[in-house]
Amino acid sequence: MEHVFLNVLNIVLPVLICAGVGYGLAVARAPFDNKVIGGIVSKVGYPTLIISHLSATKIQIATFLDMMAAAALAIAAFGVLGFLALRLLRWPVRAFLTPLMHGNVGNIGLPITLLALGDAGMAYTMAFVVVVLVSIFTVGMWIPAGEFSARKLATSPIIYAVIIALTLMATGSTLPQPIAKSFDILGGLSIPLMLLTLGHTLATLRTGSLGRAVFLTGLHLVLAVGIATTLVWLFGFTGVERGALILCCLMPSSVATYLFIDQHVPEYGPEVAGYIMASTLTTILVLPLALAYWI
Repeated sequence: MEHVFLNVLNIVLPVLICAGVGYGLAVARAPFDNKVIGGIVSKVGYPTLIISHLSATKIQIATFLDMMAAAALAIAAFGVLGFLALRLLRWPVRAFLTPLMHGNVGNIGLPITLLALGDAGMAYTMAFVVVVLVSIFTVGMWIPAGEFSARKLATSPIIYAVIIALTLMATGSTLPQPIAKSFDILGGLSIPLMLLTLGHTLATLRTGSLGRAVFLTGLHLVLAVGIATTLVWLFGFTGVERGALILCCLMPSSVATYLFIDQHVPEYGPEVAGYIMASTLTTILVLPLALAYWI
């Protein structure tokens, strides 16, 4: 148990340290434009990350699509149950629903599943990552904005990145080496930039907002356990697929969701940032327990 705890800590701590650097930039009042950085991540960073990772993934596309279907149902379940809970509490849906719906399966989920389940586990998690990213950059934009935009969906680079990546997987093709290397470099931009943005926002956290952050963290964990249990039974997942699905459902709130909250409902930005950080800190305790007693 102690060994598992230390391994998980070694993965989560770099995330917290990177966010801490962003916090330090805010304290030092260094120039930092959240909207410019968000545009770079959504239009360049994540699309190239999807293509570069999935084009190198060795997994049957049918199995990959099964996990994508499970991921889509998980997000939908988080969305419906989260919506009902927020309406019952009379808390703003536009501000808190998308962080409840989307877990940080990219920069925490992928390394965790690689450590716990090996290459196969990471491949299944990548299917979850694809669905979460598509959802964040569609539904995750529409809910905070309060409107549906077919134009934004049609012009979203994420959608075309997924199509390209799945085509490469289905045909067994690979990108030319110079392009693949370029995408690796550009894709590597997204995670550190979003962590810096998160930390920068935490520097503006208002007094009294931590109570709501802790409550939302607990709500997310309760929903995650119920949804993961149901989906494992529904799809009949066993072994590595089961473990990967459970871990993905338990991931803390995604850093990427903060981008659209800050753009459309900035008055709740600090509280959402507090929730994201609280759920990330809770991961240090939750994942070792899940790995030891559930997976």
